[in-house]
Amino acid sequence: MKASRVAAAGAVAGATVLVLSAPAFAHVTVQPEGEAAQGGYATVDFKVPNERDNASTTKLEVTMPTDHPLASVMPQPVEGWKAVVTTSKLDEPLESHGEKLTEAVTKVTWTATGDGIEPGFFQKFPLSVGALPEDANELVFKAIQTYSNKEVVRWIEVQQEGQEEPDNPAPVLELTAADGDTDGSSGAASDDSTAAAGTTEAASADSDDSGSTDTTARVLGVVGIVVGAAGVAYGVLAGRRRSTTA
Repeated sequence: MKASRVAAAGAVAGATVLVLSAPAFAHVTVQPEGEAAQGGYATVDFKVPNERDNASTTKLEVTMPTDHPLASVMPQPVEGWKAVVTTSKLDEPLESHGEKLTEAVTKVTWTATGDGIEPGFFQKFPLSVGALPEDANELVFKAIQTYSNKEVVRWIEVQQEGQEEPDNPAPVLELTAADGDTDGSSGAASDDSTAAAGTTEAASADSDDSGSTDTTARVLGVVGIVVGAAGVAYGVLAGRRRSTTA
């Protein structure tokens, strides 16, 4: 009885470990190559894993954000795939970096010309995008993944603050602050660093001066001792000579 209980407990523990160690559900994501700074241009990679073991991914459609239109979107060639960029007129012209936009890229579609993304593999689809908005911390892209068996997975659900991640989350690109921030914190840090460097140099100079002073004092001290010893020796010899002469 004890042995069976131990075996059952072991099985439950093993199953728990397997559940906890199972990899997170993979989905389509977007990451910058380096940084994606507000107001600048960036190269971003859409990473597409194949989550099926009996079909290949043969098509990917990525919809650009409509709240922050991107005037420039250029795909990098991907071997075995054909990319098509769709540009559409905006309902209302928008101003971006001092220019009025009447049209913008609304979608990029990649279609496999070969086997596509086979089971157990993933593929990256790079895009050069810009100019990135200056008044947003992130951009949400919606992606549609199509498999060779005609199955379609829509990665279009937007993460809501305070809620669990949805089953099919849309790819989100995090934007970093632009270089040369306006609050002056970087400049202040730079000034502090310069001041600290100046203090260090001054301390070093004081240390060198102190070292030179100590060395000079020691040399003078040794010279004084030598001169004093010579004077004593001379006095002793002179006394002896006087005694002999007398």
